[in-house]
Amino acid sequence: MTGEWMNKYPDDVKAILADGHDLGNHSENHKQMSQLSAEQCRTEIQKAHDRIKELTGVEMNLFRPPYGDYNNTLVEVCKDMGYHCVQWDIDSLDWKDYGTDAIIKKVLEHKHLGNGSIILMHNGAKYTPAALEAIILGLKEKGYELVPISELIHKENYEMDHEGRQHVKEDSDNRKSSDTTGTPHPQQTTESPVSTPDTTPDIASKTAKKGTPMPHHAA
Repeated sequence: MTGEWMNKYPDDVKAILADGHDLGNHSENHKQMSQLSAEQCRTEIQKAHDRIKELTGVEMNLFRPPYGDYNNTLVEVCKDMGYHCVQWDIDSLDWKDYGTDAIIKKVLEHKHLGNGSIILMHNGAKYTPAALEAIILGLKEKGYELVPISELIHKENYEMDHEGRQHVKEDSDNRKSSDTTGTPHPQQTTESPVSTPDTTPDIASKTAKKGTPMPHHAA
């Protein structure tokens, strides 16, 4: 959630929390974080953090960079502030207003859809409300369970691959990939900024197949 959105819709912020969802920080002013200094990044995160704490008492620890734009500076600032910097692996493209059917198809037929996927959607997009039910039902029919980001990501004892996917650390002789996708980390190439023209919070649908190790991708 951005600071602007929190100010406009404080009751919705409380309702989201009351329904059992995570509250995620999306910065105060929706700026391209890679263009900011460390102190400016900290200010953008802290101001939004303080607004949520004042409204709900919650200490947020999940940050999704506006436009998916990040660099090592931002990742280090997030870590220092106790935040997990999260990306996504499936962009629904709902912000392009292609239509309800286009959003549903983009998500359910996406080549990257799998254990731990995080789906980027926006609550300000025109066709998203109409597409949500079909997407949720479609994911469940495929055997996925939707869970909060806070339950999806590994917070310790993990390592990162070149795609930003998290893997549980195991003995080299018995290492098993948890097929997770994770948080950005230093020395990882940043994604190109996604031109999402929103100043509202993004909706990330989190999926994890039942009966498999709990995975995740970055949002």
